[in-house]
Order: sequence, then C-alpha cells, then structure tokens
Amino acid sequence: MTTTRDLDGAEAGGQFVRTALALSVLRGEPIRIENVRGNRSTPGLGHQHLAALETMVELTDASVTGAELGAETVRFDPTGSSDGAGGETNETDPTVPGGTYEVDIGTAGSITLLFDAVVPLATVLESPLTLTVTGGTDVKWSPPVDYFRHVKLPLLRRYGLVAACEVDRRGFYPDGGGRATLRLAPSRLEPIDLTERGPLEGVRLYSTEAAALADRDVAHRQAAGGLERLSIVDSDGGRDSSADADSEHADGTTITEHRETTVASDCPGTAIVLRIDHGTGVAGFAALGERGTPAERVGENAADAANRFLAGDAPVDRHLADQLLPFLAVSGGRLRVPALTEHVEASCALLESFGFAVAIDERSRADGDDRDGEGVVSIAPEQSVDASE
Repeated sequence: MTTTRDLDGAEAGGQFVRTALALSVLRGEPIRIENVRGNRSTPGLGHQHLAALETMVELTDASVTGAELGAETVRFDPTGSSDGAGGETNETDPTVPGGTYEVDIGTAGSITLLFDAVVPLATVLESPLTLTVTGGTDVKWSPPVDYFRHVKLPLLRRYGLVAACEVDRRGFYPDGGGRATLRLAPSRLEPIDLTERGPLEGVRLYSTEAAALADRDVAHRQAAGGLERLSIVDSDGGRDSSADADSEHADGTTITEHRETTVASDCPGTAIVLRIDHGTGVAGFAALGERGTPAERVGENAADAANRFLAGDAPVDRHLADQLLPFLAVSGGRLRVPALTEHVEASCALLESFGFAVAIDERSRADGDDRDGEGVVSIAPEQSVDASE
C-alpha cells in the first residue's frame, strides 16, 4: 500500500511542480503539493504549470484535485485509484501507455518546460508517445527550443533516451502561437557519469529570427556578435576571441555547425543558442532578443555565459545540471555541476523527499561561497529508501 507523499513548495517555483509530477509517475506514488510556487510574486498554478499538470493527468489517467489557475494546493495520483482524501492506494508497477496527444497552453507559456516534465516518462512507457504542444517556443525564463533539441536531447540520447523534437512554428513572447512535437519511445537509461569535462571538441551555433526581422539581418548579426565575443582556449592556455564560422583554432577546435534561420511566427522575436562540445559532455548557452537591445549584444550575452563556463571544469552548463537530476534518479550516477544553485539544491531536496539517496560533494565550492561553487551530485536509486518511514 502506498501513502500520499506530502510536499511543500513554499520555497520553490514551477520546476518543483514539474519534477514532483514526473517523480510521482516514475515511482507510482500519489503526491500532495502545498504552497505551490510559494516563493513567487503570484503563487499558485499559472497557465504553463496548469498545462503541465493537465498533460500528466491525460498521459497517465491520474486523478487530480486543484487543477485550476491559481491553485496553491494540488493532489495528483498517477494510480488513478485514490479517493483524494490522502488515504492509501494499491501499489502497482508504474507504466505510461503512450499514444498521441495535443496540448494548447493557451498563452506564450513555455513548450520546452512542459516537455521537460514529460521526457523522464520515456523510462516507463509501454509504447511510443507523441505530444504536440502549442505555446511559446522561445520565451523568457525557459530553455529556447533549440537548446532543448540541440543540447539536452542529444546528451540524453548518449545514455539511452529515445527522443526527438520537431518544430512546426516558432512562438515568441507575447503572442506565442508556436507549435512543436515531442516524440518519445520506451527507453532504458544507462548510469550517467559526468564528472570530467574532457578536451574541447567544437562549437555549434543556432541563430534564429522571425520573418518580420529578416530585412535587418538580425540572425546574422546575433551570430556575429556571439562568435566575436566567444573565447576559445588554445593549446597554450591563451584566448582566441575571433572565432569565425568553419574556422579552426590553435587547439584544433572548430565551429562544427553554424545555422542562421528565418522562421514564420505570429510576432517578432529572435533567439540564439551556443553549444560547446567536450570529450564527455555538452553545454548550451542562450539569449533572446529584446526590444531596444542590438542584435550583436544578444549574441554577446550568450557568449558571455559560455565564457564563464569555459573558465570552470564542469562538463555541463548550470541549467542542464538541474534538468539532468531526475534522470540521475532513474539511472543512478554522478554529475559535476558548475554551480550549486538554488534550483540544484531544491531539486536534490525534492529527490531526497522521494527516498532517493542523494550525496553532494561540496569540496569544489569556490572561495567559501555557499551557492556559486562547483560540486558533484551523486544519486544511487538502488539505495533509495522510503522517506516516510
């Protein structure tokens, strides 16, 4: 018999909700989340979070209470057998049947964040799953769709994930209207061991502009700004900040992919993603165009983040580090994170509340800083325990 697991989101945001829903499905355990998005200025479920909840309900045939905008308490039972009162349910092996689904977030809410909640379900799928979502593909406070499909998914495919993402239409803030499809197949993940970066192998660049901005060459100017600012470490430990497409540097590093794309969209918008490839991992860095910000500066913003990463030793970027933790819970493994951010620490605490054995090696934290130093997160699911005991 499985008891509802109580979770408190008072100090967390939307990522806490999405990860909790995924873990609930993976463990076959009902959950109750109180104080949903409690540390936000407008707490409770927003459009994007509600869409994620409703999608998980549809995919798993779960029972739910609190599925409404602004709800600050949500109860989700992936077994579909609870009476909603917090009682016990019959424990069964967690599975998701697969199938074809469509979701309309209804705003410019992030499509990629909804996909983030669903991707871990590949490990309990019975048959392939196709999920098409309408909303925002490139919006603030979320990974641009090119980050999702060119950084996150390729890395996870190395460890056994069978997944692909297709983009039918871009959706920028505030109109949204983008459309993308996630395709998952039943997957068995291998343990993830990403503690060393390995040699620098190449750089990939994806710069995108809405058709309304094509006459200003925004995609090209973004790319030029990013490549000019990007620092490549040469074999002597120096810096070469004049990277051009298809060029080769002193250490043999090349710009292995350079895409400038003009896309249809309901409203103007731009995005740029830089991907850094190393011997073991990948890292991605993104920036979105904003009114009043020169296109060159948008590219520089992405490159500045990449340069900060290059100065450290972690094999993945700080956003991917947080997003990989649920997969470590599934497969086990070790991950060196470039920063022990609030998101990473909140995710680790959430995993521990589900009974996963999480260890954080803090020896690499820089200058005594409690949040910004590197660290190694280890998770051993075979040693998980019942946190309710």
